[in-house]
Amino acid sequence: MKKPFSAWREGLPVYLPCLAVGAAGAAAVWPHPVVAVPLFLLALGLFSLYFFRDPVRRVAAEPNEAVAPADGAVVGLEDLEDTPHYDGPCRRLSIFLSVLDVHINRAPVEGEVVDVSYRPGKFKNAMKAETSECNESNAVRMATGHGPVTVRQISGAVARRIVCRCGVGARLEKGQKFGMIKLGSRTELYLPPGTEFCVNLKDKVRAGSTVVARFP
Repeated sequence: MKKPFSAWREGLPVYLPCLAVGAAGAAAVWPHPVVAVPLFLLALGLFSLYFFRDPVRRVAAEPNEAVAPADGAVVGLEDLEDTPHYDGPCRRLSIFLSVLDVHINRAPVEGEVVDVSYRPGKFKNAMKAETSECNESNAVRMATGHGPVTVRQISGAVARRIVCRCGVGARLEKGQKFGMIKLGSRTELYLPPGTEFCVNLKDKVRAGSTVVARFP
């Protein structure tokens, strides 16, 4: 990537106009009842600012450990015999992100991006497992010292745009930000067989900080 990904910068065109117009409008018409309109814009801007927050994360995992690629709740821990996102058997960890979670995606391990594959699709509730097959998605495949690893960004019922700022040939460090999914969504992590999961279903994880898997 040419420059580090920033959710604050990504959301600037969304929250800045709402905050500016809302604040200026409220000041201009206060205390007239019509002030409700700019106050609504101001509230929308504040929520957008909260959504695009970009907290600093400390990456302290061991070399043989993978960190969470997204914030949210673990909704799937599976062994797969076949999937279009991996060559042969693999293990899949799925994370659901609510609208209140930080929506930045981070690299789970250090490696080189060897493929980025976008697929258009539907916008069903990302909490459901079926969305893995039908929703809009973007798969980032990495070559790592532990074998191939894929991070898959999946849109949800509210999310309408996947952002991915890394391309083929990019070198990502463990915990490095590379994109985000706007509003409720799902992130999947595909790992080599034999990898040990370090989390359980319903656990809350934090991108770049929580160790979710350990390589043999």
